[in-house]
Amino acid sequence: QVQLVESGGDLVQPGGSLRLSCAASGFVFSRYPMSWFRQAIGKERELVASISSSGAVRSSADSVKGRVTISRDNDKNMMYLQINNLKLEDTALYYCHQGYRADDSSIWGQGTQVTVSS
Repeated sequence: QVQLVESGGDLVQPGGSLRLSCAASGFVFSRYPMSWFRQAIGKERELVASISSSGAVRSSADSVKGRVTISRDNDKNMMYLQINNLKLEDTALYYCHQGYRADDSSIWGQGTQVTVSS
């Protein structure tokens, strides 16, 4: 069974940091690029960051550039998203996804909630 399970979301104050994790199972993780998306209430889902299958190529959205680091451990079938200097506008449900773009696959996690509030 193909599965992605996110964890690590929390309530944090502005300026804080979080590390989100995504555990993959049911497919050969090392063969696929992966991404983090997020969706805030009332807004469309947006790409946050993506990483190539080997981890050598990484990219992030302009809205989070300089504040996030995407990484993966193919031996552990895990992907991570480190977010620093969290802002109120980072509040959203964060999803792990197989592929670079939303329509690359139908493989999504259930999401982990990040809430930034003072």
